[in-house]
Amino acid sequence: MSAFWGEFIGTMILIALGGGVCAGVSLKKSYAANSGWIVITMGWGLGVAVAAYSVGTISGAHLNPALTLGLAFIGNFPWADVPSYIAAQMLGAIVGAVLVFLHYLPHWKLTEDQGAKLGVFATSPAVYHPFSNLISEMIGTFILVLGILAIGANKFTDGLNPLIVGFLIVSIGLSLGGTTGYAINPARDLGPRIAHMLLPIAGKGGSNWKYAWIPVVGPLLGGSLGGLFYKNVFLGQSDAVIWAVSGTALVILVFSLFLSRKNVVR
Repeated sequence: MSAFWGEFIGTMILIALGGGVCAGVSLKKSYAANSGWIVITMGWGLGVAVAAYSVGTISGAHLNPALTLGLAFIGNFPWADVPSYIAAQMLGAIVGAVLVFLHYLPHWKLTEDQGAKLGVFATSPAVYHPFSNLISEMIGTFILVLGILAIGANKFTDGLNPLIVGFLIVSIGLSLGGTTGYAINPARDLGPRIAHMLLPIAGKGGSNWKYAWIPVVGPLLGGSLGGLFYKNVFLGQSDAVIWAVSGTALVILVFSLFLSRKNVVR
């Protein structure tokens, strides 16, 4: 199997299990209905671990454009392969979301809450404030990429690394996920959001495209900075690129602050 199909299948598994736990908790008549945030974070963490175990030996199991970009910025992944990896991740995320839709097919009609239905597929902020929401996604993904690189620098029993990364996802969700739902992965949010827009989901509302840029841009910036921070600080390898990425992040944060001042916090 090629690396492209490894990333496609791995991301499909990730979204099927991660979106699946969101559906189980949010949709009416599910046995898991209303079981709470801890169940969701555990579902996502174990979903990441299973997906990584499935394709880690094939593609390295990035499963996340932010991680792919972070690794490319520090020289651990060839830039020439970045587009194909991101394309595979996006397509896999869309197909994974379709699997969730099919799995819970009779439950959509029984659930009136349009926000709950969208929440199965994509994230939304607990309090809409673009500046704060962007910072949340940046911090969460910064810690994700930094944590993955730090975990990789340690020696574990063979085959244990994906499980440890799964626990990292749970930790980020429990500690930092309450603000935006911790997308920390552009493909995880944008792919299923596209699926939500296209699928014939009974009684669905809009796909909240006004917010959709934040769980894409925030993780890309945070993941890139996480990788560059690890290279510069942990490895002591000075790289001027970190200043260019930091400057770009600052400009986008100023833009998001302008948007926040125009919108009422709610």
